[in-house]
Amino acid sequence: MTDAKLAVGDHRDLLDIIDSLRSQGVSHYVDLPEIIVCGDQSAGKSSVLEAISHMPFPTKDGLCTRFATELVLRRGLCVSNKVSIIPSEGRLGDDRDILKMWEPKASVETEGLGAVTQEAELAMANPIAVPIGSSSSSNTSTGREFFNDILRIELTGPEQPHLTMVDLPGLFRTGNKDQSEADAKTVRDMVERYMARPRSIILTVISAKYEYVLQEVTSMARHADPEGLRTMGLITKPDTLDIGSDSENYFVRLAQNKEEKLRLGWHVLRNRNFEELKRNVSSAERDSIESDFFSKGLWASIDRSHCGVVALKTRLSALLRDQIIAQLPSLVQDVDDAIHICDADLKRLGPERATRQKQQSYLLRISEDYTSLATQAVEGTYTASWFFGNRKELDRFPRRLRSVVQNRLGDFADEMRRNGQSQYIVDSETEDDDDREPRDSPRISRSEYVTEVARALRYRKGRELPGLFNPLVVTDLFVEQCEPWSGMTRRLVEDILEAAHRATQEIVEEITASDVAEGVHKVVHQGIEELKAELDAQVHELLESVMQNAITYNPELTDTVQRIEQNRRKLKVQRLIRQTFGLHTFDDPDKKITVNPIQFLNLAGEGSETDMERFGSGLAVDYMEAYYKVPTSYFLQAN
Repeated sequence: MTDAKLAVGDHRDLLDIIDSLRSQGVSHYVDLPEIIVCGDQSAGKSSVLEAISHMPFPTKDGLCTRFATELVLRRGLCVSNKVSIIPSEGRLGDDRDILKMWEPKASVETEGLGAVTQEAELAMANPIAVPIGSSSSSNTSTGREFFNDILRIELTGPEQPHLTMVDLPGLFRTGNKDQSEADAKTVRDMVERYMARPRSIILTVISAKYEYVLQEVTSMARHADPEGLRTMGLITKPDTLDIGSDSENYFVRLAQNKEEKLRLGWHVLRNRNFEELKRNVSSAERDSIESDFFSKGLWASIDRSHCGVVALKTRLSALLRDQIIAQLPSLVQDVDDAIHICDADLKRLGPERATRQKQQSYLLRISEDYTSLATQAVEGTYTASWFFGNRKELDRFPRRLRSVVQNRLGDFADEMRRNGQSQYIVDSETEDDDDREPRDSPRISRSEYVTEVARALRYRKGRELPGLFNPLVVTDLFVEQCEPWSGMTRRLVEDILEAAHRATQEIVEEITASDVAEGVHKVVHQGIEELKAELDAQVHELLESVMQNAITYNPELTDTVQRIEQNRRKLKVQRLIRQTFGLHTFDDPDKKITVNPIQFLNLAGEGSETDMERFGSGLAVDYMEAYYKVPTSYFLQAN
């Protein structure tokens, strides 16, 4: 027989090693090479598995199995089977132990896989309530629809290939009395998780009864494997297509890898039809009928190695063997890495702590380790290089809390200087018009701004003389200019708190075992949140104090106002001289020109502001800009 020439020698040993790792739960931590069987509920997945294994699989319209099923096929002289459950990573304590020891009471040979599957479902639903080996003949609902545990079915016999596959629950969109729309999402999420594993070969089963693009598994496989490097397509129910129809022609071209190209190609399988199921057609008859079908019509144009169950066994067995060989080096490395991680976890667990005294000693050690690392993180000493790393280990930089905060404060100071003003006032007479430093604040010319201030001063008129201004207007202008400060400061506080949360979380995860890390982090998180309330109050107080009346006794205020006015007068005179005596007057410091004193005095007197309202407004703007620098410096120092 053709399938008798399947994998020999080391092939079985390779498969057995991978299966042994999976049975021990290694797949929870390291992705193992595997073939996953995916498809919609009506795609005929069960018939595919039945054709490969010669073992009837449970089928029921509108209802899928509620867990993944690992089918392990091995060739041997004697026919035997073994059924067990691999508990999921989330199973702990007695539940895990009971499921690992579980054995079905139902017999695979006499009662079939349907009875065994139902019994396994009851055990997964409530391991303690269902005695080990108990029968599952009742129709009692499990109360839980889907499980992450795996039902492992091992079949050995002279006709079996060396092959291991993981059959996943069938996809569906619409719920019914047995399965809800929420269950549909659960199944989809499960299939996506398996597809996302980079070492998995995705066997997508699609039915020729439905349009290719309407079958959900196709889009999911394309999303998980965009280049089609590890996906193999399997077409079922080709005999349901009308002979000579466009649909038949399409699926033949699909099987020839001409419509949807996949690196691993396509395969076609003919399932038993309803009449053949009624007549209880044997596996040998089924294979003969299938072979005859693919020898006629358009289907005869398909490569014989790409159609029929006999060829499918050969292809899948070879694919899995090649995948294991290709992935073996990286798999060994991943296993070594996982072992190191487990060793580190065991080290963090520390010695056994069954008594209260030992638990207190453990918490005391954690407290000391936390204090040491947290102090280094805050003070910026970083002597524990095994935790903080070096400058090349960028992934550990968030642990250096002092560095993170210092850098953020530097960014904050820069942002305050560039964007701290609600409007950036451009004085064309004292500043270069080419000053285009990136700013988020809108620019406004000093002339326009003075006009706005003059308009505002009319509402502040008191008893001041023309050309003077109500001093309270400086406070109003300053507060308006400081509007961005509040948001910028809030963002600074949030970033610093986020940095503190992340640094402390990494410290806790480094020094504690997983079973206590969550509790310790909860205590630390609560402490940081309490500090946040105090910090928010201090920030509010600081902003309030800055926004109060513009009062200062710092002599720098008047010095700054005088410098602003002097620079403006100086540049104004320079501009007038250039207009009168030429553009190159100031290029050569040794150059001498003849100046009429009367003309020079007239030039110096030009450009004086005659509008008393604008004069007072301009003076108020100068005072506001000078005063802005005083609290800005104080505010940055306070941070």
